[in-house]
Amino acid sequence: MERVVGVDVARGTAVLGMFTAHVGAASTDWSTPSGWLQLADGRSAATFALLAGVAAALLSGGPVPAEGDALVRARVRITVRALLLWPLGALLIALGTPVAVILPSYAVLFAATTVVLRLPVRALLGLAAVLSVVSPVLVHAARDVLGLGPWGGAPQLVEIAVGEYYPVLVWALYVLVGLAVGRLDLAAPRTARRLVLGGAAAVVVGYGAAAVAARLTLPAAVVPLVSAEPHADTTPDVVGTTGVALLVLGVCLWVTPHLGRVLAPLAATGALALTAYCTHLVAIAVLGDDVVRSPSNAVLLAFVVVTVALAWLWRASLGRGPLERAMHAASTSTARALVP
Repeated sequence: MERVVGVDVARGTAVLGMFTAHVGAASTDWSTPSGWLQLADGRSAATFALLAGVAAALLSGGPVPAEGDALVRARVRITVRALLLWPLGALLIALGTPVAVILPSYAVLFAATTVVLRLPVRALLGLAAVLSVVSPVLVHAARDVLGLGPWGGAPQLVEIAVGEYYPVLVWALYVLVGLAVGRLDLAAPRTARRLVLGGAAAVVVGYGAAAVAARLTLPAAVVPLVSAEPHADTTPDVVGTTGVALLVLGVCLWVTPHLGRVLAPLAATGALALTAYCTHLVAIAVLGDDVVRSPSNAVLLAFVVVTVALAWLWRASLGRGPLERAMHAASTSTARALVP
């Protein structure tokens, strides 16, 4: 499939949003410019996960799902990439930064898409809807039983499944929605409009439900299940966050054909998203934990400017990023070897 530049712009936005969540100083006052930085927390990572589903769809045929040997090759390519992402995530965790690394969960989610690549769009969205209601209850119950805290301490597989950050039992719905979106004609203007309208509706439903629940007197056991705080992993949170991700993607697909040159640096960052994400964690490890624990928007600006500039330069002169090139080479060669 040909690259969809609007998807790269959305992915670049998500990556820079994760930078914001990690090193930006967000005010709690929404009336201030820095108050809007709160939007990045949780929602950027969810957008990143949703775009994993879009990527899986594009790797397996886009609007016309692959069949036969092409489908097998797509599954091999996705699986190989997932297998490489897990140890890469483990290396980043070993850096000891005060950042919850998404890559292990991302790897599991990406690999899981191989099972549902042939599902129609309605089935994918239906399954995502079921998960949005059932999974938060199961995950919160499991955390209570296991006594998991914000930074866990449980075996990694348990953390990946039901931990406080990126639990795959909940976050799978983002990937399912992304896979459904990737089966649409992303080049069509009507697709962008549908994503914007659908995203806006989900934002109203999710965050509106949380706002109503906050005004009610609810049993103590229910209150954690209706919060819409970042990483709450509740039904209102995941519905509202999915809406934000769809809005971001829809707007990016809408404006990119008109502002392609202006958005080229951001598209380059999205094309080198894995390299940019990993490099920013290495930079945090080098600079020290205070970069995260005592955030500064001056530091955030430096992270953003340097990353975008280097990604734009690399993309223009060398094409794929170093980690993206390695992923592509390994997955493609393995697929060709196994399915000639």
